[in-house]
Amino acid sequence: MTIRDKIKLRLNIFTGDLFGGINSAIIALPQALAFGVATGFGAGAGIWGAIILCLVAGILGTRVPMISGITGPSAIVIASIMHALNKDINAVLIIILMAGIFQMMIALTKWTNVVKYVPYPVISGFMNGVGTIIIIMQINPLLGLKSYSNTIESLEHVLQSFHTMNIEAFLLGLTALIMVFGFPKRWNKYVPSQILALILCTFISIKMGLNVDKISQISISFPKLALPTITLHDTITYFDYGITLAIILTSETLLTGLVCNSITKTQISPRLLVASQGLGNALCGLTGSLPGAAATMRTVAALKTGASTKIAALTSSIVLFILLYKFSGFVAEIPLCVLAAILIKIGSDIIDTKLLKVIKIAPKEDKYVLLVVFILTVFYNLIVAVGAGITLAALLYAKKVADNAKVVHKKVQDKDIRKHEKALEINSHHKLRIVHISGQFFFGSATQLISQFDELLGTKYLILSYDSSELLDISAIFAFEDIIARLKSQHITILLVINNSDILNQLKKHKITDEIDEEFIFYSELEAINKAKKLIKK
Repeated sequence: MTIRDKIKLRLNIFTGDLFGGINSAIIALPQALAFGVATGFGAGAGIWGAIILCLVAGILGTRVPMISGITGPSAIVIASIMHALNKDINAVLIIILMAGIFQMMIALTKWTNVVKYVPYPVISGFMNGVGTIIIIMQINPLLGLKSYSNTIESLEHVLQSFHTMNIEAFLLGLTALIMVFGFPKRWNKYVPSQILALILCTFISIKMGLNVDKISQISISFPKLALPTITLHDTITYFDYGITLAIILTSETLLTGLVCNSITKTQISPRLLVASQGLGNALCGLTGSLPGAAATMRTVAALKTGASTKIAALTSSIVLFILLYKFSGFVAEIPLCVLAAILIKIGSDIIDTKLLKVIKIAPKEDKYVLLVVFILTVFYNLIVAVGAGITLAALLYAKKVADNAKVVHKKVQDKDIRKHEKALEINSHHKLRIVHISGQFFFGSATQLISQFDELLGTKYLILSYDSSELLDISAIFAFEDIIARLKSQHITILLVINNSDILNQLKKHKITDEIDEEFIFYSELEAINKAKKLIKK
């Protein structure tokens, strides 16, 4: 490659990063403003959070550009925390700082790989819930009414105060809605519909002198670092809020990372990604700004425009700063009903239509998980919803595996034993059976298998064969103990076949095999059968 080719290649990369950063900043501006207002922190906190987080994550993060800032899930969590703490902003800033520190701690562990194992119905239910929350919470400001920070209060207030809505605000918000939903998708990559609606509807409001609620004021001065006063009592009190926020921010960042891996065909370091986001969010907490995550929509927009390096993230941060500094007066005139329309569009985009299209033919277990997560997300608590969804998915999977675990009875087909079969049938106390434990023997299947051994009444000799090479968990070990005790209570002689020395050592350490003579423990089924023959002949 010649020097000219190298210069041309670098120029193309820089041009792609430049336009990618500008495009993502244009998309981020209305979202940061809207989420800032929706959380109760104010539009300025949303913009400064996007600037700081995008800058820090851009400098210290992965080579692939991650356009970061306040997002739907993180905004909903912040709004919920604000509501729970009676809008104590100092307390919320402490929680944001704690969340950033927790993220940096998570980056030092292997927890960053856990997101890959979260079932899709849990993710879908969560995203559908978040999208629904955003839409419900914006109905009031769209109608020119007071906004609320939770879904139940929002719905109650709409029903009670619908007759007092501001007609001018509603018509302007409706105009913005038509623009963001009706704007042709093929033009969106050139002129984002959200920024177009923001500019035109604000211009209409100013020129017509509409009586609508506006942002009113926004700070353009650089936020100062200030360490909030944190006591041990605060740390204990706000711990659950901090870890909840950290998990949400980390999960969304890692999901964006997975999307980028798919688009760029590269492998992003999840630990570096989470660590840089954690440091950026900690700085947001120290500067009174809103925290965020790597935003999928903005990052994909940058990549599709041609961005390929972290210069795009730096460009996005710089462009946001210029827009804030140069157009703060115009930003202060933005009507809240217009921001509500933009957020409703964002909420609808968050809803997972991919799964909803195939929900009719989806397995019923997935439907249960999605429904539980969705309802808990919308009407109770986001982190409880995710935890409940993962737990329910695990239990349903355990049940499915347990249902496939069973005891299998096999008759011994041997010439030496066949002549004794007639006598064995007459005298039920001399029956010989071989029982194999098939499937995974773990906490979920142990209880079910134990109950099946009640069917062995009348058996004299039982060859109990466990063929799996997987070590037993404590529930399965206790289950083995219970099985042996039940069989002995029925006066059944047990011939135990364990073909794995590690599993046998497990049983010996827990003294499970103490109830069985050493001569009745075998490594192969054939040895056990030969022993059983001798016992029957006697």
